Amino acid sequence: MTGGQELLKTAREGQATKDGTMADGQAKPNHDYHLVDPSPWPVIGSIAAFVMAVGAIMWMKGMALFGVKAGGFLFYAGLIGVLYIMVVWWADVIREAEHGGYHTRVVQMSHRYGMILFIASEVMFFVAWFWAFFDASLFSGEVGQQARVAFTGGIWPPKGTEVLAPFHLPLLNTLILLTSGTTVTWAHHALLHNDRASLKNGLILTIILGSIFTCVQAYEYAHAPFGFKNSIYGATFFMATGFHGFHVLIGTIFLTVCLMRVYAGHFTPQQHLGFEFAAWYWHFVDVVWLFLFACIYVWGSWGAVIAKH
Repeated sequence: MTGGQELLKTAREGQATKDGTMADGQAKPNHDYHLVDPSPWPVIGSIAAFVMAVGAIMWMKGMALFGVKAGGFLFYAGLIGVLYIMVVWWADVIREAEHGGYHTRVVQMSHRYGMILFIASEVMFFVAWFWAFFDASLFSGEVGQQARVAFTGGIWPPKGTEVLAPFHLPLLNTLILLTSGTTVTWAHHALLHNDRASLKNGLILTIILGSIFTCVQAYEYAHAPFGFKNSIYGATFFMATGFHGFHVLIGTIFLTVCLMRVYAGHFTPQQHLGFEFAAWYWHFVDVVWLFLFACIYVWGSWGAVIAKH
């Protein structure tokens, strides 16, 4: 037996401590750390993500594999694989938390640091899109950017571009998203006080509001007076707001899973990392939208022709 296997065996079969035994009858390790079991999901997930990426490139470029244009097939096959891995991998983590007793206070702290770093990386992701927008808008008439001047006419929004009314649907969506932030906070507060009924109601309202936001944005996109192609305004607009909309969709799914877990009896006032991370993510989405609304919808539309629906 190797040293790593001995360490894993010690962690799994260590002596019981004063905390008692685990839910499955095994003794808890005599330390606060969690050594995860060997898992196939990281390797399989990497392969699925690779297939999805290659398929997307082949699909967009119209490339053929052995004379057959299989980019679309590879992309969707990889996507299905990635989604499957996400489900089974996170199911393992949930079992560790709910039935294994592995998520000690130290492990929870590590998870929180990981989620903070993940949200920080998401912040930098959106910084890139804001950078692109402000670079194009603040320097629309820069002498060294002849191609940009040709597209913008030296002004922002570009000459001849009709923009969306910021205090119409965008303002409505702002109110919807801010309200959803209060409902998810209500649900979190209810969980801390072990009020399961209010927890369910708060989550249901948040999911409904998130879904309404997505529907309103889809309607807004369908009636936008500008397109993504051949428009620097449209490109920066749709990339920034579109990725935010995608994050709202992911957050809605995140909260829906939390609601399913609540009905399954998961989460306690002392241990509810899954819900806590969903709430953090949702508040992050709210804050990003406030910047999008203020910068792209309001400031970016000054002096422009407002489109009439």
